[in-house]
Order: sequence, then structure tokens, then C-alpha cells
Amino acid sequence: MATYDTAIVGTGILGLATARELLKRNPALKLVMLDKEPAIGRHQTGHNSGVIHSGIYYAPGSLKAKLCTSGSREMYAFCDEKGIPTDRCGKVIVAADESELARLDNLHQRGLANGVEGLEIIGPERLREIEPHCVGVRAIFSPNTGIVNYSQVAAAYADDVRAGGATILLNAEVTNIVQSGGEVTLVSTAGDIHAEHVIACAGLHADRVAALTGGPSEPQIVPFRGDYWMLKPEKRHLGRNLIYPVPDPSFPFLGVHFTRRIEDGAVWLGPNAVLAFAREGYRRLQFRARDLVEALTYSGFQKLASKFWKTGMAEMWRDFSKLAFLESLRRYVPELSADDIVPGPSGVRAQALAPDGQLVDDFVFNTQGNRIIHVRNAPSPAATSSLTIARLIADKAQEVFAG
Repeated sequence: MATYDTAIVGTGILGLATARELLKRNPALKLVMLDKEPAIGRHQTGHNSGVIHSGIYYAPGSLKAKLCTSGSREMYAFCDEKGIPTDRCGKVIVAADESELARLDNLHQRGLANGVEGLEIIGPERLREIEPHCVGVRAIFSPNTGIVNYSQVAAAYADDVRAGGATILLNAEVTNIVQSGGEVTLVSTAGDIHAEHVIACAGLHADRVAALTGGPSEPQIVPFRGDYWMLKPEKRHLGRNLIYPVPDPSFPFLGVHFTRRIEDGAVWLGPNAVLAFAREGYRRLQFRARDLVEALTYSGFQKLASKFWKTGMAEMWRDFSKLAFLESLRRYVPELSADDIVPGPSGVRAQALAPDGQLVDDFVFNTQGNRIIHVRNAPSPAATSSLTIARLIADKAQEVFAG
């Protein structure tokens, strides 16, 4: 029966970054990671859009803003060190009409306050130089926004973790966590693991893993699926790099955008945001009764749905209607036609919801005594900020585990 100093549940990009940080601080640490999947990063990490965000969206002075602006710089440096390709291709955030200008200007001021470098307000002519097929009355150009393959980043983190002497156990679903006699036992499908301390970075199942140790039931994870379309290869010139909308305050998600992929040059279009019928429901009709019932009966989701039901219905319609999805894209690239796009991939976002229906937009940690930490919510852009968030979690671990 194996015994370790620290066990980490979950091998997504954040769990791996946390393991790497802990080993940097204490090379003698005996550490194990467990994941129910046969490979690392199979869910949010493996379905990530691949953008290295600059930090423009977040409230000045907020933890998210600080972690993202510093995290993006560290991500570029890490990838340079490891030989992982990145591309500072830049992003335009486009005001499609005059009604969006005030929000665009506010976003620009946020970015400047957050220390985002190189931001530029541009008009239609400069916009056409950057994205020849995109239209808008004004835009923000963020030249340091870039793209990367986060699965490659996660693999590099895992290499560092293994090189640091840690063990990564796959096909090891944690089914129970028991505290007894000064240690924690993780009951898993790969056998029992004993550890002095546990950190859970369980993403889509964060609330359920917390429940195994008597953690609070809220915030609850409600899965939202985002579906993408893609430009046909011969039409990829219609979206050179990254074209984003101005965030709409009437809707809690960002809205559809154009994203070029670094690994193959594909251009993803989307995502939308609809309730997933399963926590790992990557297909439209993929269904798991427990997941759906939990979501639909949760007061937080009911309140969110009652507030945004019109927008939610429009999102559902757009999810099943290619023409409706196309119209949202044509707002930025009018020459797009239905023949130009083909079905693409999808992802599921682990959205933490408060009982009052508010999307939890901050970090949430639960602790059980001085032995267990649950990372209940690590909000987007967690991949961009993974190195800096890992330090935050490691700091928390030092504080809690020293008690």
C-alpha cells in the first residue's frame, strides 16, 4: 500500500502545474497524482481553444487580472524554454456598431489599468489591415495575445513532474477519501493510496470530490458545453488570427469568436454556451441522468435560467441551427456563407454556480482540517495563468498544511 507526502487528484493543466510548483519548492517531496482517465488533460485542458490571453477583460486590481497578465508572460517564457511553439498573432476585439463603443472604450481602459502591453484602439482601415475580411466601426488590437497547444504545455508539465520524482497514476478514479490516524487514504480504482496531505484539482467533478471529504455542497459545478464550427481549409483566409466580440453584459459568457489553431492552422468558430446534459457531454445529445438532474434541480441553475432564459433559448437554437450560428459570425465577417463552415469540436466548461444564480468568478478553496485542500473554482483563463495559479495554490498549501 503506497504512502506519499502529498497526493493531487486530477491531471489537468492546473493539477500538473501545482505538482510542478510543489516539487520546485521541495525537491524531496514524495508526491503522487491520480486521474480517472487513461491520459493526462483529457477534459478542459484537452478541449481548450489554445489562446494565451493578455488580461484585458478583468477588473483592475483583481486577482484574475494580476494572475493573467503575469501568467501570460510566464507562459511564453516557459514555452520558449521547452521548445513549445507559440505565436503572438494578436487579437482584435471588434465593436460591430456604435452601440458597443462605450463598452469597447471601457475594456480598453481596463486593459491599460491591468498593464496589458501594446493595446491600440484602431479604426476600420487598420482593422482591415490586420483582418482583411472583418468589419467593425472600431476595435482594440491586442498584439501580445497569442496561441499555443495547451496539451503540449500539460505534457511538458508532466515531464517536469516525473523528472522531479513524482508518480502519475492513470486509470485511477478516486471513489472515496478517508481521514484516519494522521493520514488520508484515497480509495481508487488503482488501489488505496495513503498521503499526509491531499490537493484536489478535479475540474468538472470538483464538487463531487469535495463531497467525499464532507466539503460544502456549494458552489455546485454546472457543465456548459461550447460547440465550434470550423472554416473549410480553403476559406481560412477569412479569419487570419483571433477575432473577438465586445463582451455583452446581458449574457454571462463571452460570445462567438474566430480562433486560429497553432497546430494545424484550423480556424475555430464559436463557441456557443448551452447546458451540457452530461458533465463530460461533448456531443449535443450525450446524456447522463445524474448530471442532468443535478443541474436542473439546483437552485443556482434555476435562478440563472430564469434570468437569462431568452438568451439561453437563442443559444440553444443556434446550437442546432447552422444558419443561426452563421448569422452571429457574419456580424464580423459578412462574406461568410453556409458552404464555408463545417462542424468542429466541442468542450465542456466546469462552471461553478452560487445558489443565487451568479457565476462564481473568483477562486474558491475548501479545506478540511490541515490535510486537505479542494480547488473548487479556478476561473478562466486558468490555462494561461496556470503557472501563477499554481503558486497561489502552493502558497495556500504551505499555509494550511503547516497548521
